[in-house]
Amino acid sequence: MKMSSITAITMPKWGLTMTEGKVLGWLRKEGEDYRAGEELLEIETSKITNVFEAGEAGRLRRIVAAAGATLPIGGLLAVAAPESVSDAEIDAFVAGFVAPEPAAEGAAEAEAAAPRDIDAGGKRLRVLDLGGGEATAVLLIHGFGADLNTWMFNLPALAESRRAIALDLPGHGGSTKTVERGDIAELAASVEAAMAALGLARAHLVGHSMGGAIVAALAAKRPELAASLTLIAAGGLGPDINMDFIDGFVRLTRRREAADVLGLLLHDRDAVSRQMIEDVLRYKRLDGVPAALEKIAGALFRGGRQAGGLPAIIQSLPVPAQIIWGRDDRIIPVAHAEALVGRLPVHIIDGAGHLPHMEKAGDVNRLIAGFLAEHP
Repeated sequence: MKMSSITAITMPKWGLTMTEGKVLGWLRKEGEDYRAGEELLEIETSKITNVFEAGEAGRLRRIVAAAGATLPIGGLLAVAAPESVSDAEIDAFVAGFVAPEPAAEGAAEAEAAAPRDIDAGGKRLRVLDLGGGEATAVLLIHGFGADLNTWMFNLPALAESRRAIALDLPGHGGSTKTVERGDIAELAASVEAAMAALGLARAHLVGHSMGGAIVAALAAKRPELAASLTLIAAGGLGPDINMDFIDGFVRLTRRREAADVLGLLLHDRDAVSRQMIEDVLRYKRLDGVPAALEKIAGALFRGGRQAGGLPAIIQSLPVPAQIIWGRDDRIIPVAHAEALVGRLPVHIIDGAGHLPHMEKAGDVNRLIAGFLAEHP
């Protein structure tokens, strides 16, 4: 929000369910200049900690919300203004600032954008379908034990320029908990059926971890369905896998176990929120979930190793593909990505673990958007 040359920096809305955020700390000091895209502060949401990036260049003149403050969406975090603006003008701006009330149409938009169920080849799958327009749609597929909420920082950003859809795989989230073999072929068939049910003749496919192996397998079988592939910390690119995470996730039933296991996903273990832990425990208590996860884990990680072969498949596909990885991944080693440098576009992100699309969402969103623009 701007008034003359004064810019209000306000609490962002990341994901459809976010209502407030907590300031963990500022990465810039009052009086410092910053560039567009620079990280200004860290904000804790109900799911995970994320960084707030500047939308445009400016000078941070006044920090209003100190570390530890919790603000609703739209609350005033700070004020940016050039040096020519007086302190008195900034005082008046801060004193007169009123956070916007949630508009009635905003509530209607949120309701319209709520997840819904589709029939995908006889299986009930939950999807979140946002955006629109003429550009080729993007379909995002999560990893083992996750759900469509893993894309909470990415889906709204991608939906600004095109239709963007995330789904819950069988055995996960709000989708059916029934799986037969639990292997990649079965899960890829469910994604293919979902595309047909959603009217997607072709889409940019984005997959994280197990989801990366799934979209690569689908593109190998049906390359005409894939406009491009973005593989984030993808499974299947090598045999190594941290079975402490896989086995731990399948077995966990208590908060302490959940905190330890989920901490393996992140560069900063302490970024796991209480809500993230509660969401996982609630999911694990659903009927059919333990059996589904055991079946999938048994099919994909026999003997504590991943089935390989995907690098050769990806390189032979007539589909453009890029790799994104967190340098500090403790689930699947970054060496799997490094082995493909020079053969595919490979982007290794510092300060991120197995969830770079959550920990460094801005970087990942730019990489995805740029790749989609290059391969419409």
